[in-house]
Amino acid sequence: MHDDHHHHDHDHDHHHHDNRYSDMQARVKALETVLAEKGLIDPKAIDAIVETYETKIGPRNGARVVARAWSDAGFAEWLKTDATAAIASLGYTGRQGEHMRAVFNTPDTHNLVVCTLCSCYPWAVLGLPPVWYKAPAYRSRAVIDPRGVLSEFGLTPPETKKIRVWDSTAELRYLVIPERPEGTDGLGEEALADLVSRDAMIGTAVAGVKP
Repeated sequence: MHDDHHHHDHDHDHHHHDNRYSDMQARVKALETVLAEKGLIDPKAIDAIVETYETKIGPRNGARVVARAWSDAGFAEWLKTDATAAIASLGYTGRQGEHMRAVFNTPDTHNLVVCTLCSCYPWAVLGLPPVWYKAPAYRSRAVIDPRGVLSEFGLTPPETKKIRVWDSTAELRYLVIPERPEGTDGLGEEALADLVSRDAMIGTAVAGVKP
């Protein structure tokens, strides 16, 4: 079965162009070095804060969106028709997440999100993008060989399952709603959210399996 790639025109002037990002990254690193040398900041503390926001606080928002969709059929339908409003109803809005679309994994289809031009990413629900999401190798290969990329993350969907690749842009960002794991009918939303990783909401993992 052929894999699908949904490409959207990017805004070539938005603020996440690779070169600009590299320049800003270099400036931030230089400033961090100067402040550390003056004893004004602790680099380890900065790293810990970034790690927390990247892997815990940010993705927890998205996990709660997924858990609500699993628990509330009405909310799931709202996500399908107007993800921006549905997500905002839970208090998750802001820069890099103004216009959202939720794509639902099913027994027949697995969704994978990429930004082929740069690193467009829904910060409001997933926090900071992982380094690999911004890497040229992922951005190109996710489109050309999505099954190969998924296998490198330890995920091997059956050949009968379609892989749909969604290309995030400055105007529209995607959130993958993974399939609900079996045997979780009795769990509340907080417990369900614990089963949802950041990678599952990008499409490089499945719910219930932590990366």
